[in-house]
Amino acid sequence: MQTAAFRAAGLAWSYELLDIPPDRLAEAVAALRGPGFAGANVTIPYKVAVMPLLDRVEGEAVEAGAVNTIRNQGGRLIGSNTDVEGVRAALEAVGVEVSGARAVVLGVGGSARAAAVALRGARVTFVARRPEAAAGLDGDVVDWSDPSWPALVRQGNLLINATPLGRGGEMPVRPADLPPRGAVIDLVYVSGGTPLVRMARRLGLRCADGWGVLLAQGAAAFRAWTSLSPPLDAMRAALPT
Repeated sequence: MQTAAFRAAGLAWSYELLDIPPDRLAEAVAALRGPGFAGANVTIPYKVAVMPLLDRVEGEAVEAGAVNTIRNQGGRLIGSNTDVEGVRAALEAVGVEVSGARAVVLGVGGSARAAAVALRGARVTFVARRPEAAAGLDGDVVDWSDPSWPALVRQGNLLINATPLGRGGEMPVRPADLPPRGAVIDLVYVSGGTPLVRMARRLGLRCADGWGVLLAQGAAAFRAWTSLSPPLDAMRAALPT
């Protein structure tokens, strides 16, 4: 997607995947200060861990407590969070009015923290395998093993999956627990849609998958790196269907 965007904008840039083990994170981030790098994206599991390695964290990344986009500004690394913009695009797509909504967010990591910012004004419950990792989140926190949270999903307006569940074909909730009059957003993106997305569509629920979120946050990241308007048509065409 980003390579297609660079080509459409006439930039001789490349977008490359760097699979970094935890003990080399600091080294990899330091390398981004070089003149050959415009910046980077950060994904699971480093969206929080990367923050102390940057020179500045700005905008909604401060509120989210997570960074997914880094730009190299003359050797200084500036962290921001375009995931928030991606989640907002998904909320608009499913027609959820945030103010007063009852939302359940699965996960408390970097993506969930971005969702928390986008959901400001809603009543949010976070479901976590490690509730202690939810420090700083504004909302209720329920342990994944607590049998009460599926009922909150059924009774709510919105379910957001901000965990990796779905990449391997997992279904994070039972179909019977999906909100019958609500909406579903899955931040995971896989070709053909996750099981959660496919089930939500089968049930006729308003639904947004991770591809739309990826496009929106990627467009914001492109703008941060280049100061150019993102070529959305080229970016969208590069994504799987």
